[in-house]
Amino acid sequence: MHLGKISRIGDVMRLGKISYYADFVVYPVVIAALAAYALWRAPAAWYLLIIAFLSGVAIWTLVEYVLHRFVLHHVPYIKDMHDAHHEDQLALIGTPIWISLAIMVVVVLVPLSLMTEFHIAIGLACGLMFGHFWYGGVHHILHHWKIEPGTLAFRLKRRHMLHHHFDEMGNFGVTSGFWDVVFGTNINVRVAAPKREREEHRAA
Repeated sequence: MHLGKISRIGDVMRLGKISYYADFVVYPVVIAALAAYALWRAPAAWYLLIIAFLSGVAIWTLVEYVLHRFVLHHVPYIKDMHDAHHEDQLALIGTPIWISLAIMVVVVLVPLSLMTEFHIAIGLACGLMFGHFWYGGVHHILHHWKIEPGTLAFRLKRRHMLHHHFDEMGNFGVTSGFWDVVFGTNINVRVAAPKREREEHRAA
């Protein structure tokens, strides 16, 4: 892609600090409010709310993988936005809170509330929202924090930097590498390095 086009897309999706950090404030408040409402309506069903919430978090890991692999890297305009992030990894490029939250409500919460009991719908929606919040937090930490070797965050950062290096080849999971292993897109530098060495040997 032409760098000029990437720059223009990046400028469009470049967020101010308030808009960028709003996710880390708004989502916890919305999740807590929805959970409190569900518990107020049906306090005896608290265990179903928790089960649904944990299920939503688990489902998010697959949603995260699918979105990253097939949407962020292939859908026009969205791909341009993601390429802008790859080009400038420290830039505050992302989706405004009002768009992501509207998607969560219109695409997730409303349909689920029509298909199942409200506390289960709220639990699943809250789990997915928490997954999105956790993804945003982890992604921010990997790009903006100084991380010490030997920690879980360092291992996640290593995986994610391999994704940035090899781009569309793999490591699409940010919070977990589980689905990359399942679908054969896990990149391990110890596997990739010998391949590069063989190519360099043939070139010589």
